[in-house]
Amino acid sequence: MMRIGLFLLTNLAVLVVAGLILSVLGVGSYHGAGGLKLGNLLVVCFVFGMVGSFISLFMSKWMAKKTTGTELINPNAPRNQAEAVLLQMVGDLSQRAGIKMPEVGIFPSYQSNAFATGWNKNDALVAVSSGLLERMNQNELRAVLAHEIGHVANGDMVTLSLVQGVVNTFVMFFARVVGDFIDRNVFGREDGQAPGIAYFIITMVLDIVFGILASAVVMWFSRYREYRADEAGAQLAGKQAMISALLRLQAETELPDQMPKEMKALAITEGKEQGGFSLSALFQTHPTIEQRVSALQRLNCP
Repeated sequence: MMRIGLFLLTNLAVLVVAGLILSVLGVGSYHGAGGLKLGNLLVVCFVFGMVGSFISLFMSKWMAKKTTGTELINPNAPRNQAEAVLLQMVGDLSQRAGIKMPEVGIFPSYQSNAFATGWNKNDALVAVSSGLLERMNQNELRAVLAHEIGHVANGDMVTLSLVQGVVNTFVMFFARVVGDFIDRNVFGREDGQAPGIAYFIITMVLDIVFGILASAVVMWFSRYREYRADEAGAQLAGKQAMISALLRLQAETELPDQMPKEMKALAITEGKEQGGFSLSALFQTHPTIEQRVSALQRLNCP
């Protein structure tokens, strides 16, 4: 129920903010007597595409806490030695990476995992699962935290939002251009006529089809940023520690995992993996552990 509420809240915010921006810009309808007004259409698609992506970014830390059940650690009063060690490691790594100390939390999940999110590198959240905190040794824990700090320092959340926003823009734009073309040339809509039900059905179908195809671009960038974060983790915590942490994560992929599906892209691992090349591999948010370990082994760092 909470996830449905968050979804509805996000979409309502997108409609309100995008509507206000378009009103300020003075952009009206993109349907005209002579056909689509491509300039207006592009602006409308850009605004909706970017607003949706960036509202999700600005809400990401709050939503992550709510959906994962993350409990923040009080930096002035850790409740036990494990929390104190976690705070100390994050503080040291963030200082070395040149960013402000993120909020630090723990979320309930038996499977070892971790994530980082936040709208900018100086207002971030780094969280680890309770299972990871219990079973990883100090070097592995430090490597996982270094990986997440690497995401934050690289500005991956903002960059991914930009990529997603651009993809959203072109999906919406081409779906409506193609939908208008089909409505006119197949269903015989005349100039000056308002778009009929066929146009809206075609556009909705094309939004889905183009969205699925375009998501391969977003997933490629998501995999690329995992390699970069692994490299940052190796530089901050040591290559062997990063490799050891990844292998530990691989060994635990079959364990119970309470992380919500929508948070998988932000996690250090998305859980179960598939080997070899397949079409579905194009839509994976993470490379396989074998690919990541292989990339680290080729890395020239201690």
